[in-house]
Formats: sequence, C-alpha cells, structure tokens
Amino acid sequence: MALVQIQETPHWKKLMSFVGPGFLVSVAYLDPGNLETDLQAGADHKYKLLWIVLIGLTFALIIQSCSANLGVATGKHLSQHCRTEYPNPVNYCLWILAEVAVIAADIPEVIGTAFALNILFNIPIWGGVLLTGLNTLLILGVQRYGIRKLEVAIGGLVLVVGGCFCSVMIHAKPNAEEIVKGMFVPRLTGGRAIRDAIALLGALIMPHNLFLHSALVISRKIPYTFDGIRSARKYFLIESGIALFIAFLINVAVVSVSGSVCSNPNISAERKAHCKSITLDSAAFLLKNALGNWSSKLYALSLLASGQSSTVTGTYAGQYIMQGFLDLKIKLWVRNLVTRCIAITPSLITCIIGGSSGAASLIIFASMILLFELPFALIPLLRFTSSEAKMGHHRSSKPVCIISWLLGFCSIGINIYFLTTSLIGWTMTNQRPKAASILIGLAILPIMMIYVAMLTYLTFKTETPVNLEMNSVRTDETGSEKESDFSSIHRAHEIDVENIISK
Repeated sequence: MALVQIQETPHWKKLMSFVGPGFLVSVAYLDPGNLETDLQAGADHKYKLLWIVLIGLTFALIIQSCSANLGVATGKHLSQHCRTEYPNPVNYCLWILAEVAVIAADIPEVIGTAFALNILFNIPIWGGVLLTGLNTLLILGVQRYGIRKLEVAIGGLVLVVGGCFCSVMIHAKPNAEEIVKGMFVPRLTGGRAIRDAIALLGALIMPHNLFLHSALVISRKIPYTFDGIRSARKYFLIESGIALFIAFLINVAVVSVSGSVCSNPNISAERKAHCKSITLDSAAFLLKNALGNWSSKLYALSLLASGQSSTVTGTYAGQYIMQGFLDLKIKLWVRNLVTRCIAITPSLITCIIGGSSGAASLIIFASMILLFELPFALIPLLRFTSSEAKMGHHRSSKPVCIISWLLGFCSIGINIYFLTTSLIGWTMTNQRPKAASILIGLAILPIMMIYVAMLTYLTFKTETPVNLEMNSVRTDETGSEKESDFSSIHRAHEIDVENIISK
C-alpha cells in the first residue's frame, strides 16, 4: 500500500496532507484514564487546576514534536533507534517495559468501554470487557483501506468525544469567567490540590505515545533534502498543535462539567458523596441525577469513543514497538488479539470478583504502572533528538534541548514522587501488622534502587557511534545541500511501514 503523497500547493492542501498522526497521538490525552482524572480534579477544585492542564499539554506538544522530529529526520522510529543504540540485554528490558506500558494503557480503555456499554445498553461489566476486543477488531479493519481512512476514523471518534462533552458543558452552564481565570491564574490550595495537580500532569504523557508518533510520521512521502525535512517538521508541528489544542479544549470541557455540577450549592448529600471519589462509572450517575438521563447517555457515548480510539492507537503502538525492538513483524490482527487477551484477563477477573469498584481500583493500578514506565521512553527520546550524530543538522536546538530536558526531568521527578508517596501510603494505611509493613518497605527499596540505576544509565550512557551516511542531509564545504545515501535507507524503511499498514 502506497505511502501518503504530499501535495505541495496550495499551502492548505499541503497542511492537510500532514494531518493525521497528531490526531492519532492526541487520543492518548483523551483516554478513559485521563477523563477520570479530569472529572476528579473538577469535582475537588472546580476550575482552579485548568492551568495545570494548559501547562501539561504545552509540555506534551514539545515532547511530541521531538518524537515526530526523530522520525522525520532519521526515517527510523524510537524503538528502532533503541535497538541500534543499546546492547541486547538493555534493549530487551526496554522492549518488555514498553510492552507492559501498552498493556497497562489498555486496561483503562477496556474498562472504560465496558462501563460505556453498561450505561448505554445495560450490558454487565464483564460482558462489556469481552465485547471490547470485537469492537476494536472491527475498527482496525478500516486500516486495510489505507492509513488515511484509519486517521479519519480516529479523528471522527475524537470529535465525538469533544461534541458530547461540549454539549453537556453547555447545559451545565459553568462560569466562563472562572474557567478563563482557572486557565491563566496558577493556584494550589492545600495538599489535596497538589496531589490532584500531580495526577493531572502524570496522566498526560503516555510512554507508548512517544514510540507511536515517531513511527506515524514516516507514513508521509517527503523529499529527503534539508529543506524537505525542515518543511515536514514545520507542518507536523502545526498539525500536532491543532490536534493537541482540540484535546486541551475537550479536557477543559470535562473539568468544567464536573466542577460545575459538584460546586452547585443545591447539590444533594448523595451527589456530594459521589463527588468525593468519582470513577468512570459513578460519573454517569452523578450527571444523570444533576442534568438528566440524556447527559449520562452522552457521557457514555464519549467514553465509548474514547476507549475504542485509544485501544486502536495502542495496538498500532505495540506493533511498531515489537517491529522496532525485535525486528519482528506480525499481522496486526494477531498483535491486537494477543494484546486484547492479555489486557482483558485481569480486567475480566477483577470485574467478576470486585465489580465496578474493583475495576476502578485496577485503573488506578494501571496508571501507577504508566508513571513507572515513562522515563524509559522519554530519556532515550531526548538523548536521540539532542544527538548531532543521529539527527545531523536537524537535532534539537540548544534552547529546545534545555527546555525539553528540564521538562523531562520535572515530569520524571513528579512521577517518581507520586509513585513513591502512593506506595508508602498504601504500605502504611492498610490494616496489617507493623512488621509486615516494614518487610514490604524493605522489598520495595531495592526495586527503587535498581529503577534509579537504570535511569542513570540511560541518561549518561556514552553514545554509540553512528555511521555518518546514516544522517539524512549533510552540507559540503561550500554550504550547498547534498543528499546522502540515507534516501535509500529511508526507502527500505518505507517498505517496512507499508508492510505494517497492509497487514
């Protein structure tokens, strides 16, 4: 199947040729796990944490643009670079961690879809879990008609999520002035606000998204000259900015709906109790009681679209991860079936035994795994995009390097803090003998030490020498552009991408 051709004129048609990867990536910022975090932030703090959402998605745009630049400038995606950069033991560890991240991200999507089916059609949660695999296989069937058709399908699901929440927000009538103030006036009042702010930031960057974006951009057929790559980087940045801006507006709508409903002075005691600990399931009952039955149906429809679109992009990310780390290519439906079975198993068992409350706890556990996993994708990405040997003249500029590394370390620090405090809280607050808590703490300590050691290795490892012909474009002594043998290497990679798309 042919790659997407770029129309050079007019400019709006050229931009439309690049539209697609950013919207597939933006789905991760609208997945059921993010929706639950947004709902709780709005319930607890009304609109006061919207500035956190703005900062988080601005950071996400910087990191995602680094991921796109890596793919555009080198013709290789992140997992392929990891395979050539690290020794086999490290490479296999990174592959396992990346696969675990895909599965962990899939759990909230499976459960969110099951909740949506329960609200819409009164299907038992465990039955909804079983149906999610079939739904995803049907949507993935669209990709047989071309990557553009799949991009349109996912873009449509994103608009469904946005349309549903915007409709509910209009009916909830939040205070527009307070929303704008919440976006641009930073406020953190109390320990609960700090915790929820950390949860909002931690939920935004998904590890598998970094692998996915660097691979999706290679589906465009661009001229591999200095100007061609620079132009592609610019258009992908614009496209990602548009997609993430839409994701930002949807996140604002979710927070605003929750904030408006839960801050209503006439709210009943029962609804107030729901606001203290909102789950994907309880949010439907809250909206139904506050705004009417139609609002819970719209919420369920948005949850269904969110879960399905996130599952599809997660499957694509898993395919690229396996192909890059192991140079192993399997059919997409086989990959999806394996991932579905692995993700469905814990979700199904939890839903049968623990019901809705157990499913909500599993979402929290999956989110903690993603916090743990993020640095193992983020640090290699920042290392590679800062490398002149890999990126040539398209490496990140010094200001971008400084900003991205600072943001990266802040994100990693926030995640480690949130993960550590959550583990400590779980160890100390559960009803168990003090000796048992001490033993659990001693067991966790060496794991955290190994974790820090691995991050230190990834951050400071000496760079593996790269053959100069692997750089995309060099300039000769007169400063004129000279295309290297990279174009033939890129064509070989195009064939790999075509194989993935066609399967």
